[in-house]
Amino acid sequence: MTPSDASAGAFAGRWSSLDRPPLNAAGLRRALVTDGGLWTSLEVVAATGSTNSDLAARAATLPEGAVLVAEEQTAGRGRLDRSWVAPPRSGLFFSVLLKPGEAVPQERWGWLTLLAGVATATGLSRAAGVDTALKWPNDLLVTVDGEERKTGGILAERVAEGVVLGIGLNVSLTEDELPVPAAGSLALAQAAVTDRDPLLRAVLRSLEQWYGNWRAAGGDPAASGLQETYAAGCATLGRHVRADLPGGRVLTGTAEAVDADGRLVIRTAEDRHEAVGAGDVIHLRSVH
Repeated sequence: MTPSDASAGAFAGRWSSLDRPPLNAAGLRRALVTDGGLWTSLEVVAATGSTNSDLAARAATLPEGAVLVAEEQTAGRGRLDRSWVAPPRSGLFFSVLLKPGEAVPQERWGWLTLLAGVATATGLSRAAGVDTALKWPNDLLVTVDGEERKTGGILAERVAEGVVLGIGLNVSLTEDELPVPAAGSLALAQAAVTDRDPLLRAVLRSLEQWYGNWRAAGGDPAASGLQETYAAGCATLGRHVRADLPGGRVLTGTAEAVDADGRLVIRTAEDRHEAVGAGDVIHLRSVH
């Protein structure tokens, strides 16, 4: 038992809820850290401020494929410095270190956020039997009582020689535990499985497959099938949206496509097309 696993075991002893058992770190390593596979290490800690911050701080000394999982995050971060908090063991909060190297031009590394969304949605569909839609650029949506709700998010951060991808996913949160009314969870979406061990295994295996295909294609989103798959699962496309852009500019129109650079293409009321690479996008309504 490693020190991190020991602390996780001590952490589990402080809780009695059988509905939220601790992750089985040793079992996860046996299933995921294999010779010739992407994942080179997997560590589970009881609690931390941010798995992204912790992994980024150690990125220069770690090989590609390091995975850091926390049973609880006390200072989890999303895009635009938003916080991500949830009760202990109520979700999956983890980060992975990827180092595409010279195999993928750095101008294509921006696709890693979208790739993580596709991989997570694919893994959850297989393991939990729940439809997960993608909201550009980094949100995961589920349907709860006919309403779209955010159940997960992705944060990508550049580090020395690579990228740290952080994924946060609400698994067993109840209505009373949701941080905001627009949030959701797999349990509220009637997922067939809410056991976090098989869910984490499914997402990491899916991420390994998608990353391997993308890297083998030199990061080409079309040749790897990533661009087409993302568009097929993106709930933003075909919607009337408002994009709050850096600098305070606001753009409204119809989201029509995700281009080769991963940008959202919006057609304005003046029939002008603009590609948005960063910003906060809000779904307004469907366009029929």
